[in-house]
Amino acid sequence: MRHGAPRTALLALALLASGATAALSGCRTQQPAAGAAGTPAAHARPGRDPAFLARGECAGRNTGSFTEISCWSGEAAARVLARYNGPRPGGPRCPDETDFVLHITAVDQGASEAHSAPEGYACMRNLQPPHPGDPGMGGGPVTVTGDCLYTQRDGVVKETACDGSAAHAPEYRITARVGARPECPPSTDLYVQVGGGAPVGCARRLV
Repeated sequence: MRHGAPRTALLALALLASGATAALSGCRTQQPAAGAAGTPAAHARPGRDPAFLARGECAGRNTGSFTEISCWSGEAAARVLARYNGPRPGGPRCPDETDFVLHITAVDQGASEAHSAPEGYACMRNLQPPHPGDPGMGGGPVTVTGDCLYTQRDGVVKETACDGSAAHAPEYRITARVGARPECPPSTDLYVQVGGGAPVGCARRLV
């Protein structure tokens, strides 16, 4: 990483800390779960290279912003697990360990690709707990095996803490992620669209 002015990721929206919603189908036909909050936007500074917030780099939290800094710095707060170009909808799924996602705003300098940065997103993992993206924690931008869900409205479920500490009690738990509904165990009460290489979540009723 080149030295010079710090690269800053401006925080445009609230972090995905209160849980993801998922599309459901099956024993009851429902829609995918969606994030409770928006995705924070990161703006690469003009003149910086497209490797802004590349995989393995770290960011520190400042008031209203994320700044790319050395992972050895005591101010480093989160590490990039994966970095993708293009819009997140329809793009690759973030790793299961992701705690939140930063949207990278495109910078178009026109004259040179080296001084421009494409639109993209960075999948972030906190360096220290809490880790809302871990199974059963009730947060994070992706739904993983072990997560719990509650019915937000007809056809839509949303992630909540499995230990009952959140405002909504858990009603279902994801017991497996598979490629297709027939691969779910017989005890499955709900099929949840979670995306990725194993796009179907097999959910069992808790209450």
